[in-house]
Amino acid sequence: MVSIDTFRKLALSFPEVIEEPHFEKNSFRVKKKIFATYDDIKKRACIKLSEIDQNIFSSADKTSIYPVDNKWGKHGWTFIEMKK
Repeated sequence: MVSIDTFRKLALSFPEVIEEPHFEKNSFRVKKKIFATYDDIKKRACIKLSEIDQNIFSSADKTSIYPVDNKWGKHGWTFIEMKK
């Protein structure tokens, strides 16, 4: 399992990233634009990928990495089950 601490360390390693609350989640942003969130209760991250990357990563294991089940998923937003 990937903890919030490990995810935070990775997300904050990119240039200009700041962490801010986003509803009940932690969000990671560059120039006020969210590129990732982490839900510590559900142990699930949500990241923004290109459509190609989303297809490639989710094809490996659809139970661990999969598109968000709404219009956001069609725009590249992808869930990652951190428990797996």
